[in-house]
Amino acid sequence: MKIDHSLPLEYSTEENRLKILGFWIFLGAEIMLFATLFASYFTLADRTGSGPTGAEIFQITPVLIETILLLTSSFTVGLGIHAMRIGKVKAMIGFYTVTLLLGLGFLGVEIFEFVTYVHEGAGIQTSAFTSILLTTLGTHGAHVTLGLFWGLFIILQVKKRGLTPQTTNKAFIFSLYWHFLDVVWIFIFSFIYLKGMM
Repeated sequence: MKIDHSLPLEYSTEENRLKILGFWIFLGAEIMLFATLFASYFTLADRTGSGPTGAEIFQITPVLIETILLLTSSFTVGLGIHAMRIGKVKAMIGFYTVTLLLGLGFLGVEIFEFVTYVHEGAGIQTSAFTSILLTTLGTHGAHVTLGLFWGLFIILQVKKRGLTPQTTNKAFIFSLYWHFLDVVWIFIFSFIYLKGMM
């Protein structure tokens, strides 16, 4: 395996560069998944039947907490990549741990939000609106859950093996995934919550 020392460690081998390219292609498929969910949401947003509307169930406080937690986690994962690139293993692990704790906090607020919706009569079978709303939010939440486990495994690998071309490649790809989830959340925040509250 030929290592190019002029590049960051995560890009240092041909295999690593191909894995990063492959992951960008995978993110393209993920964009299509969420684009389909958003298109379905915009089609069904006014189909509330006898159920509540977004303006009736959306509350700004939990949504702002979720947004702050997730955007902060995007910042900390970026700091983790910076620490990784300058060879600071403990700092990288620390920033990744903070990222995962913020993600866990986000998930906790989202679960609380789901429970609140159901108590207010906005279950998945209430109307087309609540069905697509909970499906869209749930799909994003499932991606965050996957990210929490993935990030934990990366932390464990870096602790065990240190910063190698393989571990840095995995950590960098994870950071792309985490940033992607943040971008999706910004769309959810803007076009589902803020628009729905108006």
